Amino acid sequence: MGNLIDKYLFQALDSYPYELETTVESLNYALSYDAKNTTALCLMGRLHAEILSDYETAKDYFQQALAENIQAVEVYIHYASVLLCNEDYKEAEKLLDYALTIKGSDKAVLYAMQAIMYEHLTAYKKALKCLKKAKVHAYNNCYTEGIKREETRIKDKMPKKKKASKKKSKSSSDKKKKKNKKK
Repeated sequence: MGNLIDKYLFQALDSYPYELETTVESLNYALSYDAKNTTALCLMGRLHAEILSDYETAKDYFQQALAENIQAVEVYIHYASVLLCNEDYKEAEKLLDYALTIKGSDKAVLYAMQAIMYEHLTAYKKALKCLKKAKVHAYNNCYTEGIKREETRIKDKMPKKKKASKKKSKSSSDKKKKKNKKK
């Protein structure tokens, strides 16, 4: 029976997201053999989130997957993405904090997702700190370059500091110098 479930899972994974009819059919078969299969539940959650934009149903599938295997590292990234899309920031923060403690989780991606969450909340300094941590855990140049682009985007959103205070201090010191010269 394990081989049959694997067959349907591989078909679903292979056809997602380009052949949705095959994906859904294969997932339904896989879940009919094992309704608690973490990979099948995760992919069903992704389908509901990424294709149908049905975030509540997607959350249910991800929760079921984690209830079966809390160490399923592949679920956390997709689940957190759904929480961010659904603007469930407190829930996303708790999930990401926990996911970062799991051995084998992709820390670079998780920290980058935390940065996106803080960006949504306009906590730009926290977002930049998370991206700094993401860089530490990134082990390929393409991902590191992506993080640098995200840093630039977030820095561009940060409020600009006013330079008027420097001009005032310069102008007041210039006035003092002129007064001293007159004396």
